[in-house]
Amino acid sequence: MGIDVLIADDLKFIKLVLRELVEKAGFRVVGEASNGQEAVELYKDKRPDVVLMDITMPKMDGLSALKQILKIDPQAKIIMCSALGQQSLIVQALQLGAKDFIVKPFREDRVIAAIKKILDIE
Repeated sequence: MGIDVLIADDLKFIKLVLRELVEKAGFRVVGEASNGQEAVELYKDKRPDVVLMDITMPKMDGLSALKQILKIDPQAKIIMCSALGQQSLIVQALQLGAKDFIVKPFREDRVIAAIKKILDIE
């Protein structure tokens, strides 16, 4: 399929879970970032098809990273990830240009459906 995914989350466990879900669906993980700053740098370097990005991260949060990535590439496809109870942040992320959001704890079908939806693939 050749779909490249960048994962940005400060928790190793979450990155591991997302990597397994993404790879099981046949997509390729081209990078993992532990904070927003790393996500922006990796995006510049790898130009992935999709970014799965946590909202709450150290150094630079997901919303700031979202803005920076969209400055670099206005066509970037970014899916924000957040824990339950962060609805206002999710709304803010969508207003800033995120294409979708998924709520932790993740449901495998929801993660893959979100990726497929924003890439317009079946």
